[in-house]
Amino acid sequence: MYVGQFKASQLVDRLEAAAKARQAAVARFRARPSAADPIVLARQSARRAVIQAREVRVNEREMARLAATAQHEAEALAAREREAAEAARQAAEKVERLAALAAEQKAARDARFAARKARARW
Repeated sequence: MYVGQFKASQLVDRLEAAAKARQAAVARFRARPSAADPIVLARQSARRAVIQAREVRVNEREMARLAATAQHEAEALAAREREAAEAARQAAEKVERLAALAAEQKAARDARFAARKARARW
């Protein structure tokens, strides 16, 4: 029978502890400063300042990232333009070489033809 009393006292103890915890929570809630309290207002303004500073840093990082991306794209475009100019220069040189070779071949062919004509006249 003692066991039943022991269990009952444990239940009562738990109920009392729960009631005290609820009362303590209510007391903490009521002890909170109001929204117009200078300390609360100071904390809120400090939080706003931190948030604004964070937003400024985020914006600065984003602008730096965009500037770096634009710089990279500009460098890539300049490199492509240099490559295209080099390719055009090489193509022009090749055309000149081919034209010079064709002229040399024509001159050699004309010289052979003239020599053959000269031999035929004698």
